[in-house]
Amino acid sequence: MSFDLVAVGSGPAGQRAAVQAAKLGKRAAVIERANLGGVSTNFGTVPSKTLRAAIVELTGRAATAQGLNARINHSVTIDDLRARTRQVIEHEREVIRDQLLRNGVTIIEGDASFAEPNSLEVRSDAGTSRVAADRIVIAVGTVPARPPGVEFDEKTVLDSDGLLRIAKLPGTLTVVGAGVIGLEYASMAAALGVHVTLVEKRPRLLDFVDDEMVEALQYHLRGLGLSLRLGEEVDAVRRSPQGVMTHLRSGKRIPSQVVLYAAGRQGATATLNLEAAGLEADSRGRIEVGPDYRTSQPHIFAAGDVIGFPSLAATSMEQGRLAALTAFDRPAKSMPNLLPYGIYTVPEISFVGLTERELTESAVPYVVGFGRFRELVRGGIAGDRTGVLKLLIHTDTRRVLGVHVFGTAATELVHLGQTVMAGDLTVDYLVEAVFNVPTFTDAYKVAALDAANRLNEIDDLPVAPGV
Repeated sequence: MSFDLVAVGSGPAGQRAAVQAAKLGKRAAVIERANLGGVSTNFGTVPSKTLRAAIVELTGRAATAQGLNARINHSVTIDDLRARTRQVIEHEREVIRDQLLRNGVTIIEGDASFAEPNSLEVRSDAGTSRVAADRIVIAVGTVPARPPGVEFDEKTVLDSDGLLRIAKLPGTLTVVGAGVIGLEYASMAAALGVHVTLVEKRPRLLDFVDDEMVEALQYHLRGLGLSLRLGEEVDAVRRSPQGVMTHLRSGKRIPSQVVLYAAGRQGATATLNLEAAGLEADSRGRIEVGPDYRTSQPHIFAAGDVIGFPSLAATSMEQGRLAALTAFDRPAKSMPNLLPYGIYTVPEISFVGLTERELTESAVPYVVGFGRFRELVRGGIAGDRTGVLKLLIHTDTRRVLGVHVFGTAATELVHLGQTVMAGDLTVDYLVEAVFNVPTFTDAYKVAALDAANRLNEIDDLPVAPGV
């Protein structure tokens, strides 16, 4: 079999690369070892976000913890959550299959590894075959990192891919690692009434997120009953018939029924035989690429989680599309500086643009405007009076530099700010715009008016001589 472009992996990056190539009239294929959709559909984005939605729906819990502890439905079982998640996963697989076939993309099932720089060997139950390609996009995604010395048994000591396979909800849970995945699962478990202890070796959470949003998240995680152990490292995890004991280097011991390791992920490149293609991966299985997603081999590209941060489904989709366009020397336009970030904790966090810390370090003058959900009718209707939308506005140009949202629908709300920034509009657009009421979108109006008041105060204040 011979193709113009082959994507190794059918996750968001591989899908988009293959479909984009097909839309250019090229012969395209994807190679997938297991179920279509890759990690994103089967273990990551789709199941985790479905799980979150199911928890909120089944427990009757709104976006915040305040005053809602008595409303938790303790009859919710792991089977309830697993059933809902399975439905969504199966539907998404069918959508992906239909999209690929509709665009004329060939689906090849099996494990791929390089035989030569332009040739892949594919092993399946049906045997071994060779696939030749003029251009190749490596989009194999990641697998959970498993620290040496930790005995994973898929029952009491799990990684993030194995969480949904547990037999029943634990009463106590220790989560090791407070990255995005660890925080999401820790907050979901806490929302179900599980007593969660979160251990993180760094002194603060999510150092790429605005400080105020992180502070708000920590406050509400504690409101969910979650215990934070920041600046702590795990020394050992020991199982016993009674449960699991997590030993910290500080001497603390944390007993729990289950331990979830969410200590990062690494590229799933171990079986690709990259050496045959003249490539290599780093110590975490990641492949280095240039700004056009091209590897050191001009005809081989890599996209998605396998190239590292930000490792988000949305960014992976765009990377795959751009890689395919570049591969065929087509114009590839995007807005890499305006990619939105979504963190599906309880409550959600989402942002686009710069943080206050980044602006301060760059000596950029700015003002802040807040749209608090307690000021919105929609906030009262939804039971979320603690959410907030924050705008960072350049003092001189009045352009929007950053949008940060905490609370219900944060990952939806951020896109309006993204559009305003992409259009190079000023805060005055948001002041003058009319938004439906009652909606959470009206928080933009409130925040814009707040920021405009700050700007007017600066403009009206006389500057002292010599300043």
